[in-house]
Amino acid sequence: MLLLQALVAAALAWLFAFLLPAAGGWLATALGLACVLGVRAAINANNFLIASRFRSHLPAHFRIRGIAFLRLFLAEFRASMVSSSWSMPFLAFERCLPEDAEGLPVLLVHGYGCNSGYWRAMSRALQRARVAHHAVNLEPVTASIDDYVAQVHAGVERLRKETGSRRVILLCHSMGGLVARAYIRVHGTGRLARVITLGTPHHGTALAHFGVGLNSHQMRWTASEQGGLASEWLREIAAGEDIRTYRLFVSIWSHHDNIISPQSSSRLEGARNIELHAVGHVALAMDKQVQKLVVEEIRAASAIPLP
Repeated sequence: MLLLQALVAAALAWLFAFLLPAAGGWLATALGLACVLGVRAAINANNFLIASRFRSHLPAHFRIRGIAFLRLFLAEFRASMVSSSWSMPFLAFERCLPEDAEGLPVLLVHGYGCNSGYWRAMSRALQRARVAHHAVNLEPVTASIDDYVAQVHAGVERLRKETGSRRVILLCHSMGGLVARAYIRVHGTGRLARVITLGTPHHGTALAHFGVGLNSHQMRWTASEQGGLASEWLREIAAGEDIRTYRLFVSIWSHHDNIISPQSSSRLEGARNIELHAVGHVALAMDKQVQKLVVEEIRAASAIPLP
């Protein structure tokens, strides 16, 4: 995708240079890049528009408009550009094990269409907090969520072995939280101290209808005159869970999520739910407030004595 964008920008730059020879090469290049950025901005704007059509009830104290919404949009646009054009293509990673690590180790599980590079900003925050962490790359991109369980299990076992810790914490973004629930269905909770999810569609999202792959079908939420209905896969996985499982979860989510809609789909009954506002979906792991909350939850889980 990054290569395609570069080719489109180069083609547009050539076209502008041909049509406007007096403009010069630098201006033509700038215009080509601006066109690509404009398309990316339009895609982000469309996501916000679609999410607004299916949005859940927004409490009055969470409502924003004007300059506040512009800041939200620009922060989400910046996060999507940085992650898709820089950190995911060039900064994917496997592990970070500080010598003076504190607390329980963490396995980072990314969401749909991403890789471990998505976590680069969060990784820096965890390094500052001296938290040991590994990251997985879920492949193939369009597989069933259940197909990722083996990869997460291997990641959990490798992290336990390298750190000597009996239990680990899963930190998951978006679809990654559903992968964690699929992992628990197969392997139970014995190896986990806590599962922290960021913007996970625990009950589905309407925007998954625009995705490709079996995993996008499994994340669907379908609106009807009677309300909404989660996918069969989501209903099946929920049927096998109980309140003891949900007590292991911390769900951090935003009332202004532009990918998870209805936004309250990220709320998991029985879990610790932390509601935010004015944070977009991709921006969740890059937001300083979210990073602070994550570190606090890791430290809280690490302070609980193992049975």
